Amino acid sequence: MKDNDPVGDTDTLIDLLRGFNLQADRFVEVFTRAHGLHRTDLNAVAYIWRAAEEDKPLTPGELARTLRLSPAATTALLDRLAKAGHVERRHDTEDRRRVHLVMQPPAKELALAFFTPLGQHMRAALAEFDAAELATAIRILTKVNEATGKAADEAT
Repeated sequence: MKDNDPVGDTDTLIDLLRGFNLQADRFVEVFTRAHGLHRTDLNAVAYIWRAAEEDKPLTPGELARTLRLSPAATTALLDRLAKAGHVERRHDTEDRRRVHLVMQPPAKELALAFFTPLGQHMRAALAEFDAAELATAIRILTKVNEATGKAADEAT
């Protein structure tokens, strides 16, 4: 037992987070297969959705860096998404050389089909916890997300 881990549960929590990651990966795999998508397609839609919600539309180059794809792979990905009606490449009104990725209704439907049932199950699982417990979980997961991001940055 470590001094900073008096109950010895840090390793258990890390194991549970790994298990969550595996379950999330499994959910993504099942969903993408059921919808005839590549896993990267769904990741791209999720990133484009988040950027739109933050009113910071992504460019193809930003998406490529986020997904760690080559320019050619990004073009192929965006061509697939455009052909399926999920994404439109739109020129910036102030700088026509700049292209923004704009979600289309089918992508929004796809994202809702993905996130709605997952969110419902998660909300049901979290309903038994009070505000203080949720606040602690938020703090923990924020730190874990930051640590995971650092590990990813160091791995590249």
